[in-house]
Amino acid sequence: MAAILLIFLLMLSFPSMNAGSPPSPGYWPSTKFRPMSFHYAFKSLWGFSHQSVDQNTLTIWLDRTSGSGFKSDRPFRSGYFGASIKVHPGYTAGVITAFYLSNSEVHPGFHDEVDIEFLGTTFGKPYTLQTNVYIRGSGDGEIIGREMKFHLWFDPTQDFHHYAIFWSPKEIIFLVDDVPIRRYQRKSDATFPLRPMWLYGSIWDASSWATEDGKYKADYNYQPFVAKFTSFKAGGCSAYSSPRCRPVSASPLRSGRLTMQQYKAMKWVQRYHLVYDYCKDPKRNHALTPECWN
Repeated sequence: MAAILLIFLLMLSFPSMNAGSPPSPGYWPSTKFRPMSFHYAFKSLWGFSHQSVDQNTLTIWLDRTSGSGFKSDRPFRSGYFGASIKVHPGYTAGVITAFYLSNSEVHPGFHDEVDIEFLGTTFGKPYTLQTNVYIRGSGDGEIIGREMKFHLWFDPTQDFHHYAIFWSPKEIIFLVDDVPIRRYQRKSDATFPLRPMWLYGSIWDASSWATEDGKYKADYNYQPFVAKFTSFKAGGCSAYSSPRCRPVSASPLRSGRLTMQQYKAMKWVQRYHLVYDYCKDPKRNHALTPECWN
C-alpha cells in the first residue's frame, strides 16, 4: 500500500511525464491584449478574391489560381503579436499557412523576418509547426534560416488555438496557447532583428520545400486549402511610438524574464515535441550561426 501511495505522489509531482499536454505556464500573456477587428488593424495584400471576413473571423484559401495574404497597417519595433488559427485537415502537402513579422517590402533582399509556419502534410501524418528567424537576409538563396520545428500536442485542424510571437529588444519568444515553446535571445546585434517589422499572414504553395524537403507536392485535387484566423492581438511599440515607449512583457516578472513555471512548460514542449533544431543539425555550417555556441 505504501509503495502504491509513493508512485501516486510521484505522478502528481511530475505530471508532464504522463500528461498529453504541457504543464501550466502559470501566466497567460494573451489575456493582456484585447482582440482587434481585422479591418481595423490589417489590410489585404494579395489574393483579394481568396479572402472573406465573417464576424471577425478571416478565411483565406489556396487553390490552383491563387493563395492569399494580409498585412498590418502599422510597423512595430517590438510587441506581442497573436492570432487564433485553424488550419486545413487532410492532404495539405506543399501548402504553408503563415503568421509572421517581416520588413521584406522595405528591405527587399536584405530583410528581417520572424515566422510561425504550418508546414502541410500527407494523410496520417501530423502538421509541423516551424518557427524561424532571419536577420538581414540576402534574398539570393543564401538566407540563413534558424529553424526549430515541432509536432504539436493537439490537432491544429480540429479547433482554433492561439499562436503568438513576443518580440522585445532582448529576445523573441514563440508561444502556443500561452505556452512558450522557443526562446531566441539577442546575443549580438548581428544575430537579432532590430529594424521595424509589419505583421503578416498568408497561405501559399511552397511545394519545392514545405513537406519533407519537397518530396510531396501540393495536390489541387484536394483544393481549396483553407485557413481561418480570429482573435487578432497586437500590442507594443509601433515604429511611430515615442522612443520612451516601454516594450510589453511575456512574463509577470518586472525584469520581463520568463518565470520558472514558464521555463518548465517550455522545456516539456522541447523535450517531447521538438523534431528539429538548427543548432543541433550537423549538416549546418555553424560558423554562420554563432548564437548556437556563443
